[in-house]
Amino acid sequence: MGYFRENIERAKGYEPGFQPKETDVVKLNTNENPYPPSPAVARAIRNISQEQVRRYPDPTGSVFREAAAQVNEVDPDYIICCNGGDELLKIALQAFCDENRPVAYPVPTYSLYPVLANLQNCGAIEVPFDSEFDLPDELARTGAALTIVCNPNAPTGSFVNVDELASLAGELAGVLLIDEAYVDFAQHNCAGLVKDFENVIILRSMSKSYSLAGIRFGYGIARPALIEGLMKVKDSYNVDSVAITAATAAIKDRNYFTETIEKVKAQRKRLTHQLRDLGFDVPESSANFVLARCTNNSAVELYDKLAKRNIYVRYFAYPKLEDKLRITVGTTEQNDKLISALKEILSE
Repeated sequence: MGYFRENIERAKGYEPGFQPKETDVVKLNTNENPYPPSPAVARAIRNISQEQVRRYPDPTGSVFREAAAQVNEVDPDYIICCNGGDELLKIALQAFCDENRPVAYPVPTYSLYPVLANLQNCGAIEVPFDSEFDLPDELARTGAALTIVCNPNAPTGSFVNVDELASLAGELAGVLLIDEAYVDFAQHNCAGLVKDFENVIILRSMSKSYSLAGIRFGYGIARPALIEGLMKVKDSYNVDSVAITAATAAIKDRNYFTETIEKVKAQRKRLTHQLRDLGFDVPESSANFVLARCTNNSAVELYDKLAKRNIYVRYFAYPKLEDKLRITVGTTEQNDKLISALKEILSE
């Protein structure tokens, strides 16, 4: 048609994980938390008034900013609310990048990054991880306006220690955005770096550890000067009243949050051992998923055979990933169904 900008015409677009319509499936392909959100979330949503729905929402989500600030031991003006963590990524690229100001990130990583770079029509500098998924030294020398490090990394589950990312922040002339969507399943996080570095943004998601993937809520942590600039770029009312209410109730219930995280970690450990017993090469993961290398079988064939049994995992036809399956940590019952199906397939 010729109506679209050239970069939009050639864009492939982000491909989300398959969303089956059936409910009687084992869905381990999109890293949702297998446990329900805090009961406080349902109570809070039930108490939303018609007047709250009639009016526009709080444009900054101040009640959530206050709650998140307390959890992260910063002031509320260090927090920006977003429509999922993905919106913060989009806002950051719009704020910092253009045709002359590229973004850089190590690969393989979250496949949305190059899609957003293409939409912003900015250069994307992809620096390969080594075989151990260590942070590449070259990342500090790209000259990019924005550098993104997903930590724990998706889809590998690998974790770069805080000192290494602090060193990277100190070397960069541009902004370092640390995508911590999965960090609650790790032992450490980088939130404290915002107090030491003026160029660091921390991304957090409420989808994984708080079981709010259907609500679409995330937030960023950074120095107030960065938050003020990002606020200029976001939509006027980017998070709705229901989402603000639900996310605030979830982040305040620290006991439920801790219990859920520990259950996922326990299942992650169990699933890792079960997969290894079947011959898969499974590195330790710091996320709510594992990356299993298929040593004696085709990963894509295993993916297809599992799907025929209504068990969905994730396959990526990308370099360094073609022989692997990313498997979300499910409940005991879900994980057992997966392992049972794999045993059946591998014995064929």
